[in-house]
Amino acid sequence: MSISITLFTTKIEAQEISKENEGILKPYESYYPKQKTKVLVVGTFHFSYPGLDYTKTNDDDKIDVLKEPKKSEVEELVAYIKRFKPTKVAIEAKPDWGMDKKYEEYKAGKHRDVRNESYQLGMRIANDFKLAKIYSVDATTFSSELEKKYPKMMKELTEGYDFQSDDPFTKMTQKSFNESTKFPSKVKILDFFKYMNTVEGHRHNYGSYLVGDFKLDNNRGADFLSIWWYNRNLRIFRKIQQIEQTKEDRILLIVGNGHASVLRHLFEYSPEYDFIEFSNL
Repeated sequence: MSISITLFTTKIEAQEISKENEGILKPYESYYPKQKTKVLVVGTFHFSYPGLDYTKTNDDDKIDVLKEPKKSEVEELVAYIKRFKPTKVAIEAKPDWGMDKKYEEYKAGKHRDVRNESYQLGMRIANDFKLAKIYSVDATTFSSELEKKYPKMMKELTEGYDFQSDDPFTKMTQKSFNESTKFPSKVKILDFFKYMNTVEGHRHNYGSYLVGDFKLDNNRGADFLSIWWYNRNLRIFRKIQQIEQTKEDRILLIVGNGHASVLRHLFEYSPEYDFIEFSNL
């Protein structure tokens, strides 16, 4: 038996398997339906600059998506995303945000001057396609639940997890994040979204969590990451699974790009979904 496998791919092409074994070694994907629910994950920066992320944007580098030329650039981005023709839209918002009420108000003509990407992208696109509902899929973390029950243990677990590690790879990734805050003011928004939502861009973002504080003690950093950041994204993924859907559905998910990097991994490896590349619209 002779099998040639290329590293870092998710498929073994038929020609890599010797002829006599092609009928035995079936492609893994042949065990699942050919048509699956399609998912487009759009990683974004936060249009309203709430300042909740570790990396902050200097005032001189902030853009206003309600004023030209960025207003037209957002419209160009929206037109591009609409090529996906979503049947469902989900955004990074918690259930208590009041999505149903806000979306009804948006459909009535309100909130058009809100800079938040949930309005400028999510609600605008859902409304253009006359979708009845938008799904709020952000989630609390297992670590926050543990903190309420075991505050002393969690304080010890998180000590020093502050994104200020001396790890040289953390310094490299942070330099890239700092520089990226300037990009929206220097390039077209659609170009920046295409740049962020590549395999390379998501791999870079995902990898930033696997250096620095991740290395605290033997397993402490890894343990905290698993119940905090990774857990939050697993729960977001689970909320998508809980949406009633068919194989004909096309789900648009709009989230911060840090989430998008992990969610790409989950949707690409799930047998239930067909992950659509942003660049392929």
